Amino acid sequence: MRRKTRSCCFPSCRLPAGRRGPAVLLALALLALSGCGGGKDDSLRIGAALYTQDDTFISAMAQDLEGLVREAESGTGEKITLFIADGKSSQNTQMDQVDRFLARGCDVLCVNLVDRTAAAVIADKAEAEGVPLVFFNRQPVAEDIQRWDQIYYVGADARESGELQGRLVLDAWRADRESLDRSGDGILQYVMLEGEPGHQDSLLRTEYSIKAVVDGGVEVEKLANETANWNRAQAAARTAQWLEEFGDGIEVIFSNNDDMALGAIDALASTPRERWPLIVGVDATAPALEAVAAGQLYGTVHNDGRGQAQAMLDLTLALWNGEDPGQAVDLAEGHYVWLPYRQVTLENLDEFLEK
Repeated sequence: MRRKTRSCCFPSCRLPAGRRGPAVLLALALLALSGCGGGKDDSLRIGAALYTQDDTFISAMAQDLEGLVREAESGTGEKITLFIADGKSSQNTQMDQVDRFLARGCDVLCVNLVDRTAAAVIADKAEAEGVPLVFFNRQPVAEDIQRWDQIYYVGADARESGELQGRLVLDAWRADRESLDRSGDGILQYVMLEGEPGHQDSLLRTEYSIKAVVDGGVEVEKLANETANWNRAQAAARTAQWLEEFGDGIEVIFSNNDDMALGAIDALASTPRERWPLIVGVDATAPALEAVAAGQLYGTVHNDGRGQAQAMLDLTLALWNGEDPGQAVDLAEGHYVWLPYRQVTLENLDEFLEK
């Protein structure tokens, strides 16, 4: 699908200075010198639209993608220009960024949706321009993926992450029930920090984490659940309220992601409590791994952001070179690339720290 294209960067696609990789900086500099009116060439241009770079996992994934692009350039000799746009949690902003990517000749779009209900509109825009589209990390409904044969999704099964998180708690209960069951009533009392309302990852992680515990034969009691929108500060505020209301009655804090788990840790660290509830998260971000090492976070579930970034790039290169994408990545149902989750605790922490 090689074609001559023209591209120009724009303010909303710029990474903060500390997050710009050499390839992106070089692209910005060359485009600035050319006045955004330079000639056409055969370089591959990728437009990556993020829902927000304030999300630690998404920010790290974007940096992984930058690094992998530089490696691919070095290994293949292909010129690859990567533009990254921060949607700042606004679907309107992200839609404008997608329009600009298309207007400026990006050859493949990679979109981390702000609002999954916007997938159909973006899919139709990409199809109209003949530009392959790779959604990632935030899964559109199946009907939107099926709108065109050049639409793909790269991510991980949120149900699996919930199950693995629940098993972390189940294993802890079985290993030392007396310590975890502070009330001595044989019931696990918990609170739940949830991501965005209606987000499939939030819904599935919430449901299947508890299901795994219950299916393991443990009776549970939900003390409270609140949305914290994947945000550390919001989670800290929610947890502080729960600590005032329930005190040491909270035995476990489930969190749909690591940023919110870290917010719970922030709230607990500001109190004089000697005994903390058991806390579990999802993503295995670098700060979360540090919290596991410090004994503050019992465990998390590794969400392979680098693996997802690699799959996106492999898929993009195959499409660019006119190759069968099924030979480059493991495609399920012709459209999906699934990366597995893995549990992380103090026992296997070193393996993930090395990565």
